[in-house]
Amino acid sequence: MMQQHCNVLYTQEQDMSMEEPKIAVPHSIKVQVKPGDILLWCTCGRSDTQPFCDNSHIGTGFSPIEYHATEERIVSFCGCKHSHNKPFCDGSHKTLEASNK
Repeated sequence: MMQQHCNVLYTQEQDMSMEEPKIAVPHSIKVQVKPGDILLWCTCGRSDTQPFCDNSHIGTGFSPIEYHATEERIVSFCGCKHSHNKPFCDGSHKTLEASNK
């Protein structure tokens, strides 16, 4: 299993309602991070500042995931919002139907 070199915190319980996240982009989003960076990863797919939260989730059942970088590196954040290893890309975008965009 690959070590992620970070701490990931869920800011609150995710609402497991029928609402699906919007596919922001059908690929990963690579971001250079450094130790001490604290980033809020968008879970809803509505943010205009992908892959990060801009509070577009307000009024939905979504809330961002807090990411704490512990080392300098490039992180591949999930852009489709359907990863099983959130907030990281796991290739789930390759299996999503185009009609879900």
